[in-house]
Amino acid sequence: MSIGYAALLRGINVGGHKKVPMAELREVLEGLGHADVATYLQSGNAVFTSDSTDQQALAEALERAVEKRFGFAVGCLVRDHAYLRAVAEDCPFPAAELEGRQLHATYLSEPVDAGRFASVDAQAYLPEEFRLGERVMYLYTPNGLGRSKLAEALGRPALYKGVMATTRNWNTVVKLVELTRD
Repeated sequence: MSIGYAALLRGINVGGHKKVPMAELREVLEGLGHADVATYLQSGNAVFTSDSTDQQALAEALERAVEKRFGFAVGCLVRDHAYLRAVAEDCPFPAAELEGRQLHATYLSEPVDAGRFASVDAQAYLPEEFRLGERVMYLYTPNGLGRSKLAEALGRPALYKGVMATTRNWNTVVKLVELTRD
């Protein structure tokens, strides 16, 4: 039975760096034997179906294929529809009342504990807030991510040592749930 997945590529097509045309990304995914391949936006979101249940193996195969095709390494997370739906449903912020640019999900390669972010004084950034979920960080930025001081503080690489992280706005979070339905 085929499972619907989203592939979340980190840091492509940003500021002219690590260019990955979406048509070529679709070819890479099809070349790996995946079906129902589609891309969403230009920021490294692809959906596909596969009979495999090993999300880590799917991500690693895609990372190798992207590096072979484009000549640079790109971190990739692969998440199934059930996980993506749970992220949307478990959001601790009132998503339905917010604009997509005000709410973000940072998908994480593995679970992290709150202690990892203890150096970030959350009170100092209010009304901006973040909360941790299952391999995800929810980030509420009322004025958008680009103006967020909290996002800047949370973006320090030292906080993610050993963990791959990639962020999507809430509109993309919701769309990926829709696109990965079985």
